[in-house]
Amino acid sequence: MQLWVGLGNPGGLHALQRHNVGFMAVDTIAEMHGFGPPQAKFSGHVREGVLGGEKVLVLKPATFMNESGRSVAAAMRFFKLDRSALTVFHDDLDLAPFKVKVKQGGGTAGHNGLRSIDAHLGPDFRRIRLGIGHPGHKDRVTGYVLGNFAKAEQDDLADMLGAVAGEAQWLAKGDDVRFMNDVALRLQD
Repeated sequence: MQLWVGLGNPGGLHALQRHNVGFMAVDTIAEMHGFGPPQAKFSGHVREGVLGGEKVLVLKPATFMNESGRSVAAAMRFFKLDRSALTVFHDDLDLAPFKVKVKQGGGTAGHNGLRSIDAHLGPDFRRIRLGIGHPGHKDRVTGYVLGNFAKAEQDDLADMLGAVAGEAQWLAKGDDVRFMNDVALRLQD
């Protein structure tokens, strides 16, 4: 079994914010691949399905970003999973908008959700970095990440989420390179 976590903040107020693109990604994957209905567990919401022949549980922590690790660690302990089973989808300021990269382990780059997971489980887990771009100056970062995607960005956002979900079976099979290549090809069209 694999645990795929989307990072974001719960509630309608936050639904379309850049910081919630991790939630958007796992929701799109679950919908596109017919996962079961959401269930409240592990201080979050989980949906279960099969991708690429692998059982995948998607989790959206309802703890707010800064406490995401508490929810993730609870699920990992319950299912007795090691960090190799964990994949985290998150927004990334250092990637151009709507670019997608896979990274194994590493630092948190100031991301509070990653920092919380790292504090609970350590840094060695797979991350799906979803580019949101940078506002240009560090003083504007908080307002930017907690701001909604602009109307002009909606089509690009939908294309990126569709590409990630459409190629998610490669992540389930452990073929990160094929996933990144196929997502990039879809986004070129």
